[in-house]
Amino acid sequence: MRKPITDGSRGWLPGPACERAATGTGVLDGTRLGVKDLIDIEGAITGGGNPDWAASHAPAARDAPCVAALRRAGAAVVGKTISDELAFSLEGENAHYGTPRHPQDRDRLPGGSSSGSAAAVAWGEADLALGTDTGGSVRVPAAFCGVAAMRPTHGRIPLDGVLPFAPSYDTVGWFARDGALLQRAGQVLLGTRSGPPRPPLRLCVATDALALADPSVREPLSAWARHMGIDAERSAFGDSDWRDWLEAYAVLQGLEIRAQLGPWIGRQRPRFGPAIAPRFEAALALDPRQGPPWAEWRAQAVARLAQRMAPDEAWLLPAAPAAALSRQADASERGAFYERALALGAVAGHAGLPQVVLPLSGGEGPPVCVSFVSARGNDERLLGLAATLASALPPTP
Repeated sequence: MRKPITDGSRGWLPGPACERAATGTGVLDGTRLGVKDLIDIEGAITGGGNPDWAASHAPAARDAPCVAALRRAGAAVVGKTISDELAFSLEGENAHYGTPRHPQDRDRLPGGSSSGSAAAVAWGEADLALGTDTGGSVRVPAAFCGVAAMRPTHGRIPLDGVLPFAPSYDTVGWFARDGALLQRAGQVLLGTRSGPPRPPLRLCVATDALALADPSVREPLSAWARHMGIDAERSAFGDSDWRDWLEAYAVLQGLEIRAQLGPWIGRQRPRFGPAIAPRFEAALALDPRQGPPWAEWRAQAVARLAQRMAPDEAWLLPAAPAAALSRQADASERGAFYERALALGAVAGHAGLPQVVLPLSGGEGPPVCVSFVSARGNDERLLGLAATLASALPPTP
């Protein structure tokens, strides 16, 4: 039994360690699993990163299906990981339980809201960790911390036993120490069945998405794409302005948050951290009449994206528009990051597409990750791409 955790510096939720043995044997034998504090573990309270949520909910009666599947395949739960409060952040800070330390630079943020899961894997405290991704909450911390991660096709992994946030965007994602383990965990979580091999995905560059990134991210990714001979260009946003993708996401996500969490917030009047409280206030103040026009916009944008993206393509785009933010970043810098990050995340988010993240090797400074998005249902092909790239990834040019 591990000693109680007094702080969340390496991603773990403070308090007695939540440990559960594997329930079976399989491809994950011996794997140490961390579980985000939004996902049920039998007998433990799912606290959602907020003490008032934890105090108002009973321990989970059973494992979430995603946890149960990994335990059956041989993974052992070694702890619950810190979540940004009720998943409403991309920065990775938690005013109640602490901010996990960045694995390379203690002056940088780990990214959120699956901050603890990314940090635990990056620190080597877990081999595999579950997170959730709505607007980028797996993809951003993976990019910030430099670990492999996957956001699956929306609906591929059941959301039973997962704290709801914005259900038409919510997914269960996962982090792993390398691309091979990321793929093995995906086979378990996705229920992959053996079949004839499918051809490799054709790699393209989403140039308009890449243009949203800071030079510290854009230039290494562009150089890597040239090194790999990836020269086919695509448009992630099409004829629309990226700000429309952002606005549609902000309104539609906010209205879903209002529907899912608004009643509890109204009853409990919970204590939120200073950065989180205004976000919930803004979501609860949204006019529901904004929903139908943006829902129609979303449907049309998704249809046009499906026309642009061939079923055998994978598009390179940034998982995050900047390297890991400084803990001292001011409101203006955070706001600019947040807008671009949500717009980039909305490409997969609006359409329910799978997206994989893989760290580039070599180089100095904060991590830079390569990321690919593909058509719905191409999860296994993206995971195969990640495993292949991880086994032969050249140093960052």
